[in-house]
This record gives sequence, structure tokens and C-alpha cells, in this order.
Amino acid sequence: MYNKEKQILVSLITSLLILGFYSLYIYYNYIAGNPAILNDFKFWGECFLILIPISILAQIIIHIIFAIISKIVTNEDVPTITDERDKLIELKSIRIAHRIFIFGFLLSMGSLAIGMKPWVMFIVLILSGFIACTTSGIAKYIFYKKGF
Repeated sequence: MYNKEKQILVSLITSLLILGFYSLYIYYNYIAGNPAILNDFKFWGECFLILIPISILAQIIIHIIFAIISKIVTNEDVPTITDERDKLIELKSIRIAHRIFIFGFLLSMGSLAIGMKPWVMFIVLILSGFIACTTSGIAKYIFYKKGF
């Protein structure tokens, strides 16, 4: 397995764990005791604004740990050079993620348009971002496996 494929798998697993643990934390500490908080826009804004830096910091820390462990195990540096193939794979996966997120965004706005509660819109928006990120990683992995 190539180093890029390993990095993609680490990213996918990290994203899944971050969203899972963060969702459980928010549910048990805020929502379980007070379900009425779901209709509070301030709560959702804080959730989004806290999730973003937590996700970024966790990804950075995990990738640093991955690079250190990879260096120890294989005694090789993590390659930092990207060629045209890497850029093409990145662009194709970003295009896929963008389309999925836009579809999720339209679904979230549609949920408001048909009269659903505002918290449905926020959950659909968060899930569409997560699904877009996950699909992008899976697409990258498949493209690298195919030798695209």
C-alpha cells in the first residue's frame, strides 16, 4: 500500500472518529438533558464553530503522529512531492465532494422550505459535509488503487 493511500485511510478514519465522538459529546452534554435546545440557533452556531477547529487540529495532530510512526516503521520520509497525477486525483475528488455537498445544502434548504424544524436543516448540513468529505477520501483511494 502506497503512502498516499495510507494517509487517505488515516484521514477517513480520523474524520469518522472526530464526528462520532463530537456528536456523542454534544448529545450527552447538551441535547439529552434539554431537547428544546435543538431549536436554538445560537447552539447550532456554536456547535459548528467549535467543530471546525477541533476537526482541523485533530487532523493535523493525527497526520503528524502518522508521519512519525511511518518514519519509525519504514525509515522513510513521507513524500511531499506531488505530481500531475496527484493533482488530477485531488481535483476529481474535490469535484465529487463539491457536488455532494451542494446536493446536501439544497436538501437542507428544502427541508426548511417544506416546513421542517430548523434543527433538521443543521443536521442535514453537517451530514452532507461529512458525507462529502468521506466520499472524497474514498474516491481518492479508489483513484490511487486504479492508478488513475
